[in-house]
Amino acid sequence: MTSTHDPQQLKGVLWLLLLRLLAEQESYGYEVVQRLQASGFTDVLEGTVYPALARLEREGRLVTRLVASPSGPARKYYRLTPAGREALSAGTEAWTRHVLAVNAVLGSDAPGTP
Repeated sequence: MTSTHDPQQLKGVLWLLLLRLLAEQESYGYEVVQRLQASGFTDVLEGTVYPALARLEREGRLVTRLVASPSGPARKYYRLTPAGREALSAGTEAWTRHVLAVNAVLGSDAPGTP
């Protein structure tokens, strides 16, 4: 199986993607995985997402609530805290600056670029 995204690059930005998805709507873990996969991150698995969600919760960026499920155990839903919203805003700004700087280096004047 080949990876569609560099795992090291994804590791550095996964927290930001999770915050963004959860800012759009409260979700349970597997639903977050499905939403990431639907967004093109087809190689992202639950084993990557759940530890990142737990870390964001420990950091106070997410809170959870249990909701009874009609098919199995209760689901843990995640949503952003005010600190999570601040982290999302700051992280988005930092990511945008990073992308602009990388694109400036990789732009049409970069060596080896046609």
